[in-house]
Amino acid sequence: MFQSNKQEIRRSSLDYVLLFAMCGLVLIGTVTILSAVNGVSGLGTVGRTHILALFAGAAAFIFGWAFNYQIFEERWKILYGVVLLVLVLVVIPGIGSYQRGSRSWFVFPFFSLQPSEICRVGTILITAAFIDRYRKTLGELPLLMALGVVWVTIAGLIMLQPDFSSIVITMPALFLLLYCSGVNVFYVTAAVLYGLFAGTLPLVWTYLYMNADAAENNFALKFLLNSSDRALYIIAFIAIIFLVCFVLWLAFRELKIAAPLFIFLLAGAVMSAGFLTAVAVNHKIKNYQRKRIEVFLAPSSDPRGASYNVLQAQIAMGSGGVLGKGVFSPTQSRLGFVPEKHTDFVLAVVGEEFGLWGTLLVLGLYIVALWRIMLIAYNASSSYGYLLCCGVFAMFFTYMTVNFGMLIGLAPVAGVPLPLISYGGSNLVASLWAFGLVQSVHARRISFK
Repeated sequence: MFQSNKQEIRRSSLDYVLLFAMCGLVLIGTVTILSAVNGVSGLGTVGRTHILALFAGAAAFIFGWAFNYQIFEERWKILYGVVLLVLVLVVIPGIGSYQRGSRSWFVFPFFSLQPSEICRVGTILITAAFIDRYRKTLGELPLLMALGVVWVTIAGLIMLQPDFSSIVITMPALFLLLYCSGVNVFYVTAAVLYGLFAGTLPLVWTYLYMNADAAENNFALKFLLNSSDRALYIIAFIAIIFLVCFVLWLAFRELKIAAPLFIFLLAGAVMSAGFLTAVAVNHKIKNYQRKRIEVFLAPSSDPRGASYNVLQAQIAMGSGGVLGKGVFSPTQSRLGFVPEKHTDFVLAVVGEEFGLWGTLLVLGLYIVALWRIMLIAYNASSSYGYLLCCGVFAMFFTYMTVNFGMLIGLAPVAGVPLPLISYGGSNLVASLWAFGLVQSVHARRISFK
């Protein structure tokens, strides 16, 4: 997909279509944030923080664009060390600050910084460099295990905070990087299988908690429910996974399909690792996070409690109609019916103020940005630039799908911001840095004559 021929390098400055889409999203986000908090006591603080983040984000964008992105490929081990150091420091009491249920912040005199946002982009840079450096032997299991250690170390430190939203956003990017690097499809499938087990089982267990009476009367459901926290059931569940894999191998052998037993045992190990990760996640989930999952599974089950946020956001978005109520004129959000209106549910404010056309404009600008990132990846002058763009593409695509899916009930409320639209200085800076890195790849692309 990338071009490696030695040809003239065109150092044209910017992809102006991508720049236009980025600036359009920033402008809409700034207006929406200021409108969402207009008339509330925190307007001054939110406004000052957002403006400060805009300047810091502009500097991050220029830094990402002006410096040759290949520096990160050459110095990826140093970057990895910095990421680990920062993530260790933030979980140490007295250094990291405990806010909103997690120790995820550094607090400075004039601003706060959530390092996991910056480290997410750093993880993409590190992973792309590792894959590019060892791409010739990446199909070998030891190299993949080494890459897994790199990921798990970062993910483990983020889980200590805990910050589940960072894991949700980062994992699809890592899977796509594996796929785009040309790794054996089996290993990519194994990675996706791990993610499905780790991400889906907590949803299943939450559903069973909500329907405990029905689960008690069904042996299979009761066994599955108990496998989330009882050691004997956990061991039995893992044994069943390996037994199923062994039976499948026997079936393949009877059908004369060549498939070594090692492959099935490896698949069993991957699913078992995903299951154990799911158990750990299930124990780490806080009550408010469990409520978010319950709302996703049964949106109308508790309209005055756990479902209130989503239902009010949908009402606010629907009240805007096609053309919206106008800037600084929302009623649902201004009267306080929509909680977290400038962060988690900022799209509801966009829908109420700008209407359906405004929401589609935001979606359209995201699609344009993703399209340009794909084109820049295709024309990258190096495999590292190609992989870097693939990772950034997956990150923003996940952000977009989670936020739009959350608002229409197709995804649980995950506390994930919508980059460039939601309020959040750390996310804004990290997002603009990522766009700057993509522009750096574009500026150093191959020129074909």
